[in-house]
Amino acid sequence: MTHAASVFLSLSVALLAGLLLSRLAKLVQLPAVTAYLIAGVLIGPFALGSFGIPGIGITAEQIEGFGLISDLALGFIAFAIGNEFRWSQLKKIGKQATVIGIFQAVFTTVIVDVVLVGLHFLMPDKLSISAAIVLAAVATATAPAATLMVVKQYKAKGPVTDILLPVVALDDAVGLVIFAISFGVAKSINAGAIDLLSVVLEPLLEVVLSLVLGFVMGLLFTLCEKYFHSRSKRMAVSVTFVMMTVAISCFRFDLGPIHIGFSSLLACMMLGTVFCNICEVSEELMERADRWTTPILILFFVISGAELELSVFVDVAVVIVGAVYILSRSLGKYFGAGISARMTKCDSNIVKYLGITLLPQAGVALGMAIKAIELGPDGAIVRNITLFAVLIYEIVGPFLTKVALTKAGDIKAEGRKSAREEHLAKKKAGLFHHHQEH
Repeated sequence: MTHAASVFLSLSVALLAGLLLSRLAKLVQLPAVTAYLIAGVLIGPFALGSFGIPGIGITAEQIEGFGLISDLALGFIAFAIGNEFRWSQLKKIGKQATVIGIFQAVFTTVIVDVVLVGLHFLMPDKLSISAAIVLAAVATATAPAATLMVVKQYKAKGPVTDILLPVVALDDAVGLVIFAISFGVAKSINAGAIDLLSVVLEPLLEVVLSLVLGFVMGLLFTLCEKYFHSRSKRMAVSVTFVMMTVAISCFRFDLGPIHIGFSSLLACMMLGTVFCNICEVSEELMERADRWTTPILILFFVISGAELELSVFVDVAVVIVGAVYILSRSLGKYFGAGISARMTKCDSNIVKYLGITLLPQAGVALGMAIKAIELGPDGAIVRNITLFAVLIYEIVGPFLTKVALTKAGDIKAEGRKSAREEHLAKKKAGLFHHHQEH
């Protein structure tokens, strides 16, 4: 079998596994995201993929080659979240979302820092101070992908949903800065000297440059869209600019001692934000892009599931530290969101339920964990504990998000027909009218 045939077969199996399992998930009232992740685990390197038979599972080697799909999917997810920063909406909830986004991220870091540094003194040979500091920074990140998919699947609408997506977006921006500073401090502890450039300047530059890149691309996108009038071509323009922004975000360069890079997540969020605020037909285009990206997003979650390393359960120390990390991060998110929502006089449902919807953790946290590998043995511990936490959070998190949004009244009981049923009903109605005319 040729390499191309093997890749296409694996991707089609991944899509089919995700779709079939989502039907089972619906029967037990689980979100589709959870089904896609479990499908990934089942066909991944620790289950069917271990047999190495083409067309049955995904091997570890193939997962490495699928990184392109994950990067593109995260770009579209960030672009869709940018749509939540419409000026008309920000005037209403902008201040509250900003306060909550920053406060709960910092609060979570402090809680996890205190707990893990305390754990370091109980088991110093298993968890170093450097690893504890970096893990506390990783704890800030929330998975925008899982949250967005749950909101879309159940057509969630209401006060909690309105504030949730801007908070998730801000959360990741704040998280990137906190991580970069914590990572710089951890490197300095290991090296015995503090480098102010890497601790302060580099993370701030990454955030500012990513926002500038997204802003420029958003302006160009809006300008370019005006020259195309057919729906298909305008949608193609949307896809082009998201792909281009992701591509430019991959560039890395050095300016003397300073390492300069971009965050594709922040750049694509800014692209979506600028576009939705200055283009008159942005809502229609955003909706069309959503439909086009559905298969890519399913693949992204199935591949994410296949990437989850079940081998982390073998190490008892990882399980203990991972359990403490999960518990302290969950408490930080829940109480951090609740306290800041109360401070900003939010709706009582936001105070009660917002924290639960911030629990899912995936792509951004894994990106931070990969960066942490530069710390050597400490980085390996950070990576394993993050993998352990992501495995738990990604399978449980979307379900908890659904429960929280349902209790808040943002998800209504399903009384609507499926797209297939609607189409058949229309067809039947058309035949009925046709017979009446004759």
